Amino acid sequence: MNARKLIALFLMAGVMVIDGYDLNSMALAMPAIAGEMGLQQTDFAWALSAVLLGLGAGAFLIAPLGDRFGRKPIIVAGALGVAATTAATALSTDVMHFAFWRLLTGLALGACLANVSALSSEVAPEGKRSTVMAVVSAGIAVGAMLGGFTAPEVIRAWGWQGMFFIPAGIALVLGIGLAFLLDDDRPAPAAVKAKVPLVELFRPPLVFPMALFAAAYMTNAIALYMLTSWTVRILPPELFGPDLPKRLLGLMQGAGLPVSILLAWLLDRWKPGTTLALGYAIIAAAFALIFVTPATVLTWTILLMIAGGGIAGIHGALMALSPKLFPSNVLSSAIGTAVAVSRIGAIAAPIFGAKLIEYGITPNGYFGVLIVPAAVCGLIILLVPNVIRRTKAHYEGNPPALDPV
Repeated sequence: MNARKLIALFLMAGVMVIDGYDLNSMALAMPAIAGEMGLQQTDFAWALSAVLLGLGAGAFLIAPLGDRFGRKPIIVAGALGVAATTAATALSTDVMHFAFWRLLTGLALGACLANVSALSSEVAPEGKRSTVMAVVSAGIAVGAMLGGFTAPEVIRAWGWQGMFFIPAGIALVLGIGLAFLLDDDRPAPAAVKAKVPLVELFRPPLVFPMALFAAAYMTNAIALYMLTSWTVRILPPELFGPDLPKRLLGLMQGAGLPVSILLAWLLDRWKPGTTLALGYAIIAAAFALIFVTPATVLTWTILLMIAGGGIAGIHGALMALSPKLFPSNVLSSAIGTAVAVSRIGAIAAPIFGAKLIEYGITPNGYFGVLIVPAAVCGLIILLVPNVIRRTKAHYEGNPPALDPV
């Protein structure tokens, strides 16, 4: 791999960092915004969900264009779109303005995410696709961690607006850099006309892998966004104070970084279904311990690092599973479709979490609810080996470019 490709991978990881930072910026800035506007934090539930709705629409409607017309133009346009709409968010003056600009930010993020993931896999050396894909995708965890760690200082120094102007500026630099560094990857005209990748995903033999991949990604997103949206609010303030919950949110995302890379490394070398199912078993056990354990800073911090870090990390590892399920000519479409379907859970999660809080759920009970999506994900993932075998058997004699099991 030459230096140009390494720098391009680094910048693509930077796009993922901005994704992670930007996706959490609203939740982190929300207490300051609500205080300034004299509103309740739960009044911003739709603004929290708007970015996820946009992300799903962008992933489903825009990202698949990368399979047909090249990933570079989608990635560059998406990064520049994130810069513009995130900066506009900082100028919002009411809840509807926030929801509108977060929706547009989500569209740009959704277009970027799937194409960056797919392109990183294609650039990677053979046999290391899942690992490289996970390292690049781990930028989401890095961005979320940086957001959580720096939010108190950023808000004190530049107000809540700083939580949006900072990622906007970085996204602008990344978009310009990638415009010069990424190679032109437009497919040949005949390939563009041959098949519509999005349609191929809903025909045998890819329809079952697509259903499994989307179901697992959606269910994991429910747990992830219930955590990122309301952990800062639900942790007992008399124990954790005003700033520690924000830092813990960042730490959970940061803990997901080594988890994601380790799981992806195992995906390249071991059994995909067993690897991810064991991960979900550990996550469910950690949430169960939070449910039955009285709240203390030390105990809950450790358990949240295991449970929250696991959920964040396995989200990236699920993305790294995609080259084993789909050939490269439909990879952006497959990832984009899974991200879009996952928005159903991700949009519902902050709203559902807000309702639980309004109805007076205890912190123990809130984290206990998250046992359910973790357990369901584990059961879905147990089907992965059989799905991969069936797909490869279908292509016997004319195999697609799938990674080995």
